[in-house]
Amino acid sequence: MSRTAPYRIVIAPDSFKESLSAEHAAHAIAAGIRQVLPDAELLCLPMADGGEGTVDALLSVLDGERREHTVQGPDGQPVQAHWGWLPESRTALIEVAAAIGLAHAPPARRNPLTASSYGVGQQIMAALDAGAEQIILGLGGSATNDGGTGMLTALGVRLLDRHDALLLPGPGALPQLHRLDLEALDPRLANTRFHIASDVGNPLCGPQGATAIFGPQKGVRPEQVAELDGYLDHFADICHATLARDLRDHPGSGAAGGIGFAALAFFNGHFRPGVEVVAEQVRLAEALATADLAYTGEGRLDRQTLMGKTPAGVARLAQQAGCPLIALAGMLEDGYEALYDIGLSAAFSLVPGPITLEQARHDAAPLLTRAARDSARLWLAGRPRHTASMAKQG
Repeated sequence: MSRTAPYRIVIAPDSFKESLSAEHAAHAIAAGIRQVLPDAELLCLPMADGGEGTVDALLSVLDGERREHTVQGPDGQPVQAHWGWLPESRTALIEVAAAIGLAHAPPARRNPLTASSYGVGQQIMAALDAGAEQIILGLGGSATNDGGTGMLTALGVRLLDRHDALLLPGPGALPQLHRLDLEALDPRLANTRFHIASDVGNPLCGPQGATAIFGPQKGVRPEQVAELDGYLDHFADICHATLARDLRDHPGSGAAGGIGFAALAFFNGHFRPGVEVVAEQVRLAEALATADLAYTGEGRLDRQTLMGKTPAGVARLAQQAGCPLIALAGMLEDGYEALYDIGLSAAFSLVPGPITLEQARHDAAPLLTRAARDSARLWLAGRPRHTASMAKQG
């Protein structure tokens, strides 16, 4: 591929939680690089891992539409939820956090026994009505732990007790579940390809399941864990009897309070790491193949980053492309060094010294710009001497 700029640099960060969206983070990094390499070709490809911000990250790069409509939030109250539409490929982009995220359920209103994923089913229905042939369903940040039963109900599944009475929404009613009636399940689902995007590989039940690992942040008290886990296990038993297959132990089935399980079982979804799905959509691997340098980043790098987070996914692709990669993060914590083994070249913290978390979040953009500037100068210093004149002095 021909070029006129001396360098081509790919900028592919995730969002910095409570500070910057992935798109704004990419622009802040670009501003710092331009102070050093004003003539470089900068390609901003905001990233995400399937959780909150995935739709906006994709729409900032792809030629699509941002749509909004009112759905039922996790506590039954109406919320304005957004989703993305790519008309050319007839692809809908849905993130569950937009409808049933923790932001829609303040701690005082969180009730894990009644919280429902019904709003996600409404989003999927809107996508089907728009003519979606494939749906990218981003899991992460949900306030529910209902095994996806609310979502299924919105799409036509009837949850019945032994007297064939409809169950109330939420996992608290699951002990009374006797059978599933799929007669009214939307038939369009059978012809829709689902890509389930998540950075979570947990099973539905057990000590590493949805309730035990993610339940506490959704209001599940320690004494409720075994009880609610048993409710999901019972739901999986009924699904097994209905569908003749058992997916409760499938990696990722515990994502988003069990929505991963429901999507696998009833939509025949294809589960993939969220960062891989996003990278494929924005053609990150192709961009890295012709780049001289790349940047990524997020709020914190630690050993958990290796488990499907954006910087790890970008690092692996950069390693395959032979492209040096710099990560900028609000914090560098124990274990982040393992990223060096999968393609990361260097990592830098944004924090210049002792400051409060509130100040760091408030000043995230200028701090990110400064770190990008300084790291770009260091990278340039390692280039052949005759290229140093390309950098802006001062």
